[in-house]
Amino acid sequence: MPTILIVDDEKSIRKTLREILEYESYHVDEAQDGAEGLQMIKDGDYDCVLLDIKMPKMDGMEVLDKLMQQHTDVPVIMVSGHGTIDTAVEAVKKGAYDFVSKPMDLNRLLITVRNALDKNNLITETKVLKRKVTKTRDILGNSPAIKKILEKIQKVAPTDARVLVTGQNGTGKELVARWIHEKSLRAKGPLVEVNCAAIPSELIESELFGHEKGAFTSAIKQRIGKFEQANGGTLFLDEIGDMSLSAQAKVLRALQENKITRVGGDKEISVDVRVVAATNKDLTREIDKGNFRMDLYHRLSVILIHVPTLNDRRDDIPILAEQFTEEICQDYGLPRKTITPKAMQELQEIHWSGNIRELRNVMERLVILSENKITDTDVLTYAVAHPPADPMEAIFNKYPHFQDFKDFMEKQYIAYKLRINNWNVSKTADEIDIQRSHLYNKIEKYSLRREENVG
Repeated sequence: MPTILIVDDEKSIRKTLREILEYESYHVDEAQDGAEGLQMIKDGDYDCVLLDIKMPKMDGMEVLDKLMQQHTDVPVIMVSGHGTIDTAVEAVKKGAYDFVSKPMDLNRLLITVRNALDKNNLITETKVLKRKVTKTRDILGNSPAIKKILEKIQKVAPTDARVLVTGQNGTGKELVARWIHEKSLRAKGPLVEVNCAAIPSELIESELFGHEKGAFTSAIKQRIGKFEQANGGTLFLDEIGDMSLSAQAKVLRALQENKITRVGGDKEISVDVRVVAATNKDLTREIDKGNFRMDLYHRLSVILIHVPTLNDRRDDIPILAEQFTEEICQDYGLPRKTITPKAMQELQEIHWSGNIRELRNVMERLVILSENKITDTDVLTYAVAHPPADPMEAIFNKYPHFQDFKDFMEKQYIAYKLRINNWNVSKTADEIDIQRSHLYNKIEKYSLRREENVG
């Protein structure tokens, strides 16, 4: 059920608006001034805000300015008894969704609220889709180490200098490589990724340089390698420390001459590629062991960027945890869940051997298994005490009988579909391909109501 916040200093106005909106099955909260409204928005999760302009202490325009700085996705409808076209235009320019004058036309108010909620749903869906389409996310954090990395990316990205990114698994080396590409002059060109650890040593040369038809038994047709695919763009060699010595020699030649030769061929092919490499190994030690070429190391490490472990940047954990929680709630169609201060403190005290990747998995588990708030008890129960590798494992264990698990998942699925369709039963039945009568039976079976937060 959408939750709407009314911010108005007149009690009678708040009461009237509450009655109108609750009759339309919206959940409504009230704030009697701008400061209280800002605090409630900071602490809660609102789908729409009705904001009066003329208020003591802090007027609506000032509140709007602060909201746009902190909660730009929340649609704000300005309300005023002294409205003029100039005021309305100024409010919209500042970021308000719309402007409604007092005395309010009931139908116009409800249509405006409904449209604002629809827009908010579209913004949420767009965010989810963009996140699924692109792997380039923001590098989050305010720690000195992260600020240093961001500064280095800004300086290095516009050049063609090769970059070696180091750090443990799960720290975000791939994300650094992506941002180097995004901010480079090659951003319109391709970003081609190769995980050197995931490709068998006998196939790595064919993967990187391609092969000619008949070069070996299974080479039934010509293949274009990653160097050619990345022409005009960036080639990201992940886990470069796992590359075979023979492949290293060919990569070194390609970097020196900007030319490659396909396996089984003798023609030299010119390539214009910027190489960004990454490794979780200490390459200087690998050189001492004879596992990595020193000359290739010096070719790759024109610029060195080291990504710290999560344990070395614990002050960034609240930012990351909040962001992951918001994204996961959006992905699952759940109301936004808050993390209590004690829970956040417990998260900061965990030893994160899997770094950011592990933190995200833990936050997904907490979102699934906790109630409206993620508490310190939840963290101690689901994150610290030997958590399962698979976030779904806890749910599987919670429902040992198949029918109970099936009912739980069916309830979640139907509630989600009804919610995103604004409880339009006919539309939902068509969308999930069942009869309306069948859907009504399911709603009754699981006691689903518009006001219920299914958990």
